Amino acid sequence: MAGGTDLIVLLRVNPERVNSPELIVDIKEIPELNELSYSATGGLTLGAAVPCYKIYQNPEVAKAYPGLIDAASLIGGIQIQGRASIGGNLCNSTPSADSIPAMIAHNVMCKIAGPNGTREVAVENFCTGPSQNVLESNELLVSLHFPPSPDNFGARYIRFIPRNEMDIAVAGAGVSVVLDNGTLKSARVALASVAPTPLLVNKISEALAGQPANEATVQEAGKLAKEAASPITDMRGTVEYRKHLCDVLTRRALAAAITRAKGGTVDAD
Repeated sequence: MAGGTDLIVLLRVNPERVNSPELIVDIKEIPELNELSYSATGGLTLGAAVPCYKIYQNPEVAKAYPGLIDAASLIGGIQIQGRASIGGNLCNSTPSADSIPAMIAHNVMCKIAGPNGTREVAVENFCTGPSQNVLESNELLVSLHFPPSPDNFGARYIRFIPRNEMDIAVAGAGVSVVLDNGTLKSARVALASVAPTPLLVNKISEALAGQPANEATVQEAGKLAKEAASPITDMRGTVEYRKHLCDVLTRRALAAAITRAKGGTVDAD
């Protein structure tokens, strides 16, 4: 248990989903899992148990990783953010998790420890299915490493929820860009709630590299996001609705990431 905000609820209402454990181990006091260290040259190391509020209250981290801050600020209410962790959100591995597309956009690596030592996994490969991931039964997520943000970097995470009482994304988009004299040197787009796992859209990265950071390029990214999505119909939205949202949210997030890369500001959702 890193934060416990998901686990405690599951133990009460759906213990079978977590295999009805006889024992819960509280890992919140392990030093490595509480690390929050940042430097402009080394990047950010975020322990798996660091609560959300410590992330967005750190001004250096907030400036360097705006997409992460967007997501950390959305996870539950202020009380939840006092306990919930980005690492726990990742290990819960739901397709609708807000932090995962933002971390994919920020090109995060996951450090995993087990009896045979440590290994690293790119965050886009961590989830393997709904509420499933690469962790073995004897392994633990230790930390998340965010590489240094290059010059002219911008990122944004936005989502759409059906109403304030249902704080689960119908769809979400995490985007990052690096600009070079008005062109897109690189771009990463990840989607939430529209596939069995959070989805990195590689076709967008390939199509946008070297293209001008203009409206036509933004429109193309939205089109490719819509094509890449493979959602289901459920109580929160239909397949068609979610695909439409992928187009809209990708365009908005990409435009905002470009604005941030140019040194501008965007309004919080």
